[in-house]
Amino acid sequence: MSMKAWAIHKAGGPEVLEHVEIPKPTLSLPRDILVKVKAVALNPVDFKVRKNYSGAAAPHVLGWDASGVVEAVGSEVHHYKVGDEVYFAGSITREGCFSEYCLVDERYARSKLYFRSGVAARLIYQHPFV
Repeated sequence: MSMKAWAIHKAGGPEVLEHVEIPKPTLSLPRDILVKVKAVALNPVDFKVRKNYSGAAAPHVLGWDASGVVEAVGSEVHHYKVGDEVYFAGSITREGCFSEYCLVDERYARSKLYFRSGVAARLIYQHPFV
């Protein structure tokens, strides 16, 4: 199954962003949640990664601040269930969330306030559960 995303293939300005069709992610780690993305936010990290991208793993999806609805949960997820509304700051070591779906470790997610305000508030609550 595939999904739509905004991705880059090379470093540069906004002109390097491309609308692409890529595989929908599947659960890969026990603490992962699969989120159907409803809102995203731009972060200075997005601009820095886009500007300095090496092209090693193209296409590369940017964006790590998002909110959405949990669609699937890993075998060791304790804080969320399918249907929960969450916001999160994902890990820069993984694919971003400028896409229809995104994988995120549950420890980086929080219960949603509202989709848009949850995205904006994530910097305040970015420390993971222990």
